[in-house]
Amino acid sequence: MHGFELTVQQMGTGAISIRLRGALDLAYAYKFDDALRHAERDATSCLILDLRELDFVDSAGMSRILAARRRARRSGRRLVLVRGSTAVQRFLQFAALTEHFEYVAEPADALPAAKTRTA
Repeated sequence: MHGFELTVQQMGTGAISIRLRGALDLAYAYKFDDALRHAERDATSCLILDLRELDFVDSAGMSRILAARRRARRSGRRLVLVRGSTAVQRFLQFAALTEHFEYVAEPADALPAAKTRTA
């Protein structure tokens, strides 16, 4: 896939999921950053970056994800990554960044489990 797309979805009170698709490289890094900053206004508790459909990420794209991580830490918000393709995960591993993020398999896995009442 050529190009880059993102979809923003409200996941619950204070949680926003952003699904990334295509190539997050220098050509799209700042478009991504603008959308990310806009979503952060509504993501008061958790921001989820869904990397499953991301085919490629370069250092410019990763720098924007790392900047989001810094902003999340400063504001007390969780930044969670949905595991990406083998190529994306390999990039994170090669850049020694895998241990700097919280990972889940699905966006909903980042949300607190609904509490059930017992009678």
